[in-house]
Amino acid sequence: QVQLVESGGGLVQAGGSLRLSCAASGSIFSIYLMAWYRQAPGKQRELVAGIARGGSTNYADSVKGRFTVSRDVTKNTVYLQMNSLKPEDTAVYLCKVTATGPSGPLPSDYWGQGTQVTVSS
Repeated sequence: QVQLVESGGGLVQAGGSLRLSCAASGSIFSIYLMAWYRQAPGKQRELVAGIARGGSTNYADSVKGRFTVSRDVTKNTVYLQMNSLKPEDTAVYLCKVTATGPSGPLPSDYWGQGTQVTVSS
């Protein structure tokens, strides 16, 4: 029932910017957390940025000062503004939403399919 669709990825040169979007749809009752992860070839998936229900945010040290996570609660959408991109930012970026649904009162994690971000040098 719950579907996450990421968009906004692409190919940019080092120093450029991209804005990722993740739209959640389906039987979502309450969203507790929306987050962005990334996974590069040969590396483990890592948390990039997250925003909680109360609006608090957290970032990986490697992206602090360059990336900004935000949300539009009316659209169930989370964004990731990525500035000053570096080649090491190249990865598949995945959206995760922690939310409650019709299955019960306990929240579950839902994952998108991912969007490719490639930063060339």
